[in-house]
Amino acid sequence: MAATMELSCWGGDWGLPSLHPESLTVMAYAKFSGAPLTVNTIDISWTAPKGDVPVLISEDTVISQPAKILNFLRKQKYNADYELSAKQGADTLAYIALLEEKLFPALLHTFWVEAENYCTVTKPWFSSRIAFPLSLYLPGKMSREALNRILLTRGGPPLYSLTEVEAQQIYRDAKECLNLLSKRLGTSQFFFGDTPTTLDAFVFGFLAPIYKVCFPRVQLQEHLKQLPNLCRFCDDILTCYFRLTVAGHSSGGQDTADANLQKLTQLVNKESNLIEKMDDNLRKSPQHPPRKLTTLKLATGGEEITPLNRLSP
Repeated sequence: MAATMELSCWGGDWGLPSLHPESLTVMAYAKFSGAPLTVNTIDISWTAPKGDVPVLISEDTVISQPAKILNFLRKQKYNADYELSAKQGADTLAYIALLEEKLFPALLHTFWVEAENYCTVTKPWFSSRIAFPLSLYLPGKMSREALNRILLTRGGPPLYSLTEVEAQQIYRDAKECLNLLSKRLGTSQFFFGDTPTTLDAFVFGFLAPIYKVCFPRVQLQEHLKQLPNLCRFCDDILTCYFRLTVAGHSSGGQDTADANLQKLTQLVNKESNLIEKMDDNLRKSPQHPPRKLTTLKLATGGEEITPLNRLSP
């Protein structure tokens, strides 16, 4: 009997099974290879055994970092790359290195460094899923770690800052990377034909959050949406491999809407019953005949004036 495997990762939104790129990568690879992972969404990343996500737990084995998790799954005979040639395997490593060097810094910057995106989307989203008082501290810590990772990727010292020129260069590199990916994918369903592989998992993990999350500053998202084959690539994977997850997301929203509608209906019924009781009480109370309006006559002109037409101009 195969050992159970549990994956701890951040949860999702905007129709994604997870907002965390590296968690998405592992989840997609597991779907592609048929690995039976039990996915546990967490609220506080520090609750993970090694303080990081994604984390895979299988019996006494605890593994973090996507590359190590994927290697472990391959050793368990869940290999999405078994049909690739040696050249295609080399191309996979080259493109993954390109993603991590050129695209990932811009992804981190979009989520964690771009002030408007961080304040209006990223920080509120993560804070709402972290218990107080860590919700006041942990998003800021994650933002600082993201900035340091960007600086280290670009060869700069940590605990520093990015100038506007450097930030724009990060986005230029990312857009060039997206163009290369679009050209490499072409009209194919996946990067190596009709079957998804490790490269598809990494590309999906990096692209899907850029494509789906609603940010106020969307320069990278706008460029991605000008490459329809990459957008179609993300949509196909979400539809074919995460249909239950996405449907569950939609169903949850529908359940909430139905519950709200039910409460509203109950409130309306209660108000209607109250109005009916008031009508009954009014009918049972003593009734007085309506008073007739007295007619007034003017001393001159002989025109009759009632209290109503007296108000007319």
